[in-house]
Amino acid sequence: MKKILLTTTCLIALGMAPAIAADLAARPYTKAPAAPVAVYNWTGFYIGGFGGYASENSDATPKMSGGFAGGTIGYNWQTNNFVFGLEADGGWADVNASATGVVAIGGLLIPVTTTSRIDALGTVRGRLGFAVDKVLFYGTGGYAWIDNKISVATLGVTASESHFHSGWTVGAGIEAFFAPQWSVKGEYLFRSLGSENYFGVPSGTLELHSVQVGVNYHFGGPIVAKY
Repeated sequence: MKKILLTTTCLIALGMAPAIAADLAARPYTKAPAAPVAVYNWTGFYIGGFGGYASENSDATPKMSGGFAGGTIGYNWQTNNFVFGLEADGGWADVNASATGVVAIGGLLIPVTTTSRIDALGTVRGRLGFAVDKVLFYGTGGYAWIDNKISVATLGVTASESHFHSGWTVGAGIEAFFAPQWSVKGEYLFRSLGSENYFGVPSGTLELHSVQVGVNYHFGGPIVAKY
């Protein structure tokens, strides 16, 4: 009985084999589609906001120091991995220093407090960087300006004079996308501003070290899906 059962099973299997092979041959092979890969492209306009801290590069004490915040607008061009850009920024500032001394007038010692305060600052800069997908490493440099005011106060009377200083800036930074159209950046800038006369006395060149962070929104969507 077992021999009959085994023989019957083999005959059935042999009879079905051609049909199974024909069925497999009739089915077309379809390759699974490749998963899309997001490739970041930095070309396009962007706007953003930033905030940071600046301190005076000087051996004198006290040194001017304080914070600032403002807005940014710019445009990037990307060729292969190289990114060329132009950026302008401006903001409000509270970078200041005060010193108190005495002045002898007619045998009297009169206390005098002098305060220097940067109320606003900004730059117009070129950028040259190297992009590694969604991360951009760059150097930057160009024009810099500040609006500075010096005040002298004594015996309840204050005299002030404001001047616009122009100069140059150079620095470096890193920027990275954290969402399809949003990036975050960190940046260091050295600023050198020309001398102006306050109350007939030249201020001398003013130099600042500054660090800042910012967030930018990129128009047009920098992501291109590739397969």
